[in-house]
Amino acid sequence: MVGNHVRNTRGTLIKMFRRRIPTLVTVVLLLVVWEAWVRLAHVPATMIPSPSEIAQATVETWPTLWPATRITLLEGSVGFLLAVMLGILIGILLYCSRIANAALFPLLSAAQTMPLISIAPLFLIWFGFEISGKIVIVAIFGLFPIAVQTIRGLEAVPTFYSDVALTCGATRTWTLWHVKLRVAARQIYGGIRVSAAYIYATAATAEYLGARGGLGIWLQAAYNSFRTPLIFSATLVIIAITGILMCLVNLSERVLLGSTGSDDDPDAGQ
Repeated sequence: MVGNHVRNTRGTLIKMFRRRIPTLVTVVLLLVVWEAWVRLAHVPATMIPSPSEIAQATVETWPTLWPATRITLLEGSVGFLLAVMLGILIGILLYCSRIANAALFPLLSAAQTMPLISIAPLFLIWFGFEISGKIVIVAIFGLFPIAVQTIRGLEAVPTFYSDVALTCGATRTWTLWHVKLRVAARQIYGGIRVSAAYIYATAATAEYLGARGGLGIWLQAAYNSFRTPLIFSATLVIIAITGILMCLVNLSERVLLGSTGSDDDPDAGQ
């Protein structure tokens, strides 16, 4: 049994690696073309730096880049966790109550249409330059896709799931938390992935508009000093930590819900 588990794990890892080969090849080719174009065309580093210049600048400034990254990581991660919890709870509330849906969903939608630059000054007035204000901004902008996908996922659950549970003596509350949410979990995770994709970018943008530290302040300082390689360094760090978060979200989905194939009906083909 242990041997089969090891073989299955090895086979899964090999399949994942094979799926990523085209992406890796494309990235390498783009970097090679980018490097060659900058060097052959003698493009100034203040306009477009080469990948090697960006890597060198990242290594040289890492002692100051990493503390800024930690601040953005803290703001984005805490804000993301709040967004997940509040998004799911709000989605459940709006699904269960038509009155709450009619009263709150338009306000929730309107909150997402406001540009960050228009509400950031308010949060500076309320929270100052502290981290707490950035966490609140991240949570507000991150919960909308989660709430929407929670509502849609619950509405898409076939009624026979509830009918079977209620027939077996389950309460509606138990059915909601143990049946409907489990069936809707894949779609809810879709909203979580959408939120995770821009959570750290939102935190950095909020910092850029007013903060004591973080990648947003780093970007602002790099822009003011016309150090273009450092702008790319901070951008790559944001992409990297976002990719790590996305991997953690996918891993948690696999641990909690299993592989996507585990949801298939084994009797569907019979």
